Amino acid sequence: MGFFHFLKAEVSRAFQVNLSAIFNYIDCKVRIFGSILQFLEPVKSCSYESTKPHVDKNQENAVSAYEEVSKKLKYKKIKRQQPKEWRCIDNCFWIIGYLCTTWWLLLFLCNFLPGVKVPISPGSRLKNEGLNAHHPVVLVPGIVTGGLELWEGKPCSKGLFRKRLWGFSFAEIFKRPLCWLEHLSLDNETGLDPPGIRVRAVAGLVAADYFAPGYFVWAILIENLAKIGYEQKNMYMASYDWRLSFQNTEIRDQSLSRLKRKIELLYVTNGYKKVVVVPHSMGVTYFLHFLKWVEASPPVGGGGGPGWCAKHIKAIMNIGPAFLGVPKAVANILSAEGKDVAFIRAMAPGLLDSETFGFQTLQHVMRVFRTWDSVVSLLPKGGETIWGDLNRSPEEENVCYSAKNKYLRSFSKENDGNNTDPRRSIQVKELVKYGRLISFGKTASEIPSSQLSFVDPKKFVHEYAPVSSTSCEELLTEYDEMSRENIKRVTENKAYTARTLIHLLRFVAPKAMQRAEAHFSHGLAENLEDPKYSHYKYWSNPLETMLPDAPEMEIFCSYGVGMPTERSYVYKMSPSDRCKSIPLQIDTSADGSHNGCLSGGVYFVDGDDSVPVLSAGFMCAKGWRGKTRFNPSGIASYVREYQHKPPSSLLEGRGTESGTHVDILGNFALIEDVLRVAAGASGTELGGDRIYSGIIEMSEQIDIQL
Repeated sequence: MGFFHFLKAEVSRAFQVNLSAIFNYIDCKVRIFGSILQFLEPVKSCSYESTKPHVDKNQENAVSAYEEVSKKLKYKKIKRQQPKEWRCIDNCFWIIGYLCTTWWLLLFLCNFLPGVKVPISPGSRLKNEGLNAHHPVVLVPGIVTGGLELWEGKPCSKGLFRKRLWGFSFAEIFKRPLCWLEHLSLDNETGLDPPGIRVRAVAGLVAADYFAPGYFVWAILIENLAKIGYEQKNMYMASYDWRLSFQNTEIRDQSLSRLKRKIELLYVTNGYKKVVVVPHSMGVTYFLHFLKWVEASPPVGGGGGPGWCAKHIKAIMNIGPAFLGVPKAVANILSAEGKDVAFIRAMAPGLLDSETFGFQTLQHVMRVFRTWDSVVSLLPKGGETIWGDLNRSPEEENVCYSAKNKYLRSFSKENDGNNTDPRRSIQVKELVKYGRLISFGKTASEIPSSQLSFVDPKKFVHEYAPVSSTSCEELLTEYDEMSRENIKRVTENKAYTARTLIHLLRFVAPKAMQRAEAHFSHGLAENLEDPKYSHYKYWSNPLETMLPDAPEMEIFCSYGVGMPTERSYVYKMSPSDRCKSIPLQIDTSADGSHNGCLSGGVYFVDGDDSVPVLSAGFMCAKGWRGKTRFNPSGIASYVREYQHKPPSSLLEGRGTESGTHVDILGNFALIEDVLRVAAGASGTELGGDRIYSGIIEMSEQIDIQL
């Protein structure tokens, strides 16, 4: 109504103008008002057709505005009629739109159509059964899954203060890759911060709930814990800088001290209830180090005293434990590759190397990896006693794994540490020499040991020590300091076991090994009473340390099985003699017979895709079972295996029954076990052992003093 009053006033004020001019003027005002509503922008002038009689200044302005609006309308009409140029970004947005629409449609089908619903979450179901939060819970993430943020950096990192350099978003990799790698590297001499750079672990539950947008790590477990009553007052994420050696996390960041104080606080503020600790992957050896540190005397230890663990900890539920190391850590140090990188290298030769595009990706990655002491912590522990020698290994009687021939236990034997049922879906008998962790050539991985040429690997370090070379303008890796002839001598020793492998690594990565071996040990103790084992370098090796005196505590080894997992490798010399190239690489042309033991230069065994069953389960199956020299107080240990089952449809995401190394954190059966223990259940009440693999048979093959 206000608009028409406005028109009436305007008409009255312009009554001298003839009737034609008045109607043109009103029409102009209406068009102006419509243009304002359409474009939401002010109009400066308008024009209308008037006769010669006198008009005031307002009418002149109106005429100008009308003409301008008319031009705009005409221009827009012409523009709409012209075909729009289609750009690449338009395709991207259309694809994203289709994907989002499809995803929402799937979600609709999942939630509203019968027969396709994802099972109810363990947290919701157990809450309906009356299960509630009881014991405080501490989560300990593993290697690479925790976020890292920048606190101080070089000029190239401008604008990244307290932004994540690792975890959640990796946009900076593409914007400034070399700057990003520089800030993720540690000092090659000290293993601590390089000058002018400070990168620290993200704090809180957000540190490791998601690794990247949509890619969960701890998020599903945290959500289910919340459904039975957990929140930040009784749940804590013990984040730490996973690049550092375990003792250096205390020296630089006081991470172990903060973890000790937090456990004590949770214990007191939750009615003096003991804590349930849930470590994952490398986090299990980090927390094993903590168990010794917290009871050791200052200044090296936390000063908690001999009874601290018995007082504060109810259970340790180790998920995907890498207790005895992982062979893929060897490949990472030797050539910065595993099965996936080797596959890409074979499919697109030169893509990751310097020959074609000049990316030198693997060289830069290797340079960064070798500054992380944590990588060395994952090397196989226990020598040939655990991992086998040139002729035998604990897994040699196992059926090989392939996509066509899967060895799957046909049942689960509960409450029994002796699962000897031989029934498997398909059996193909072939003895594989897994003890040869590194072989140069497929033939060397198969022939009898008597036919192998052997050179004492200790000579590599003493006689062929690397000497700085001036042939390369820039030294990307330690390989650039070695002559090609010396590296060829390494390959003369055709096969390396867990015992001789250490000498090989000391030769090809001298700085990294010298620095890291001051913090880690990979042996097997003969006498744990020897005073030398009080040094912190032994605390993360379960074969060189004793569990605390806490007979009421429980330890679980919970891990996935049924996935092909890297166990040993076939290597070759790289065809390139150029500077800044990695001279050793996995021989992807090496393939086994139809049984699938050897594929793409990698021998596979049963595991969770990252950690072999042997490493994950041996300590709970034998090393800590009952009162042993590694477990003098007889802490109860349980093996809980989860048979991998891929998702049946896209609706399940990464699967609710996955047994892979990270995805197992979303496994409903595992989550239920964690929730029940956190609510007060014991290992016996869970059902004791649940075994699908051959871990019991493997353990019996290992002759170890207990």
